[in-house]
Amino acid sequence: MEEWYHYPLLVAVGFAVGFINTVAGGGSLLSLPTLIFLGLPSAVANGTNRVAIVIQTAMATAGFKSKGVSTFPFNIYLGISALLGSILGARIAVDVDGSLFNRILAIVMIAVILIIVFKPKMRLEDMQERLTGKYLWLGIIVFFFFGIYGGFINAGLGLLMIIFLHYVNRMNLVRSNATKVVVVFIYMLAALAVFAFNDKVNWKMGLILAIGNGSGAWVASRFSVKKGDGFIKTFMVVVVVAMAIKLWFFG
Repeated sequence: MEEWYHYPLLVAVGFAVGFINTVAGGGSLLSLPTLIFLGLPSAVANGTNRVAIVIQTAMATAGFKSKGVSTFPFNIYLGISALLGSILGARIAVDVDGSLFNRILAIVMIAVILIIVFKPKMRLEDMQERLTGKYLWLGIIVFFFFGIYGGFINAGLGLLMIIFLHYVNRMNLVRSNATKVVVVFIYMLAALAVFAFNDKVNWKMGLILAIGNGSGAWVASRFSVKKGDGFIKTFMVVVVVAMAIKLWFFG
């Protein structure tokens, strides 16, 4: 980071990423290329991005809590499970062709769009949250595997978490988002520790990026509570379409 414009660029990108990640997910598909563009090796960019995400999710959690939205202790159970998975994911070295991986992820994102758009609307009586018993254990198992992916690269995972929490645990989208940010905060701490231990973090760039991420997350968390599920659903569809196009044609 030798040029003066690198600083405002990181803050601006961070704000957009923090907003996108808090309302939907996939913001790392913007921040990771930016860090690489500014000269970081891909592994260091991956680790540096985790600094900003930790701050982002802490601010988002505070924002949701300030609006009275919390799913404690359910979010803690999922977070601990994802944390264990993220330690494994952060240590895995997977030899997969990058373009092939991006196209597979693009197909997954299209599937997410179809679920969002065409899933039958739940009746009010069906929206009773399911946070205990077999649904809690199912969540713990699934979020362990979410954690593995989150520890490995994390990009786009927030969308899948929201879909799972909404349709399996029957949370509204606002509470799904509030749960997601707590889970990501918990497992991201472990993933960041692994990257830091292996000297794959540029702390200066990560903290500058975090200024933007944290600000965007705070605004998004409070804004999404005010706007409700309709805004989140629309925003998610737009983000997923953009992600799928980017991954398929520009991966």
